[in-house]
Formats: sequence, structure tokens, C-alpha cells
Amino acid sequence: MTDFDGPAVRLTAWVHGRVQGVGFRWWTRSRALELGLDGAATNLADGRVQVVAEGTRSACEKLLAALNSDATPGRVQLVVERWSEARGVQKGFEER
Repeated sequence: MTDFDGPAVRLTAWVHGRVQGVGFRWWTRSRALELGLDGAATNLADGRVQVVAEGTRSACEKLLAALNSDATPGRVQLVVERWSEARGVQKGFEER
């Protein structure tokens, strides 16, 4: 996928805090779909949520800003991010 924003990128974000059992994955999915991103939000055994999103750099940056905002369900304490080249994911955005 390419457009005026350049080639597709992959954002992997690990979200720490009170983010399970509060609608966080659903909320993240809604934001990602609004931005045209593909990927998934997954609960991890240690209480974090892992978000993998692929799309334009600007759309991924907007999702990252949303993850770091005060608008999220629950309570986000820390977001650790990693950027890489897009590898291709299933179209759409799912909760796991």
C-alpha cells in the first residue's frame, strides 16, 4: 500500500496499565478502523495489550497518539512503541 504518505508501515505498541476488561481492545479497534488501519489488538497474559497496526505512517501516528491520550477506556500508564516495515496482515482490525 502506498499513497501520498509513503509506503505502509507497521506500528507495534505494548500498552501497560489497566487496559484489560475495560473495553480497551474494542475502543482501539474502532479508532484503527476510522483511520483505515489493518491489524489487531491482543490481550497478553501479563495484563498488557499488544496493538499491531499497518497502514500509512500518519494514520499509525494518529492511533499512537490516541493510545497515549486521556480518552482511552481504563488507565494507560505507558505505551512502548516499535516501528518497522509493513509485513502484511489480514485486512480489517480484530480483537484477540
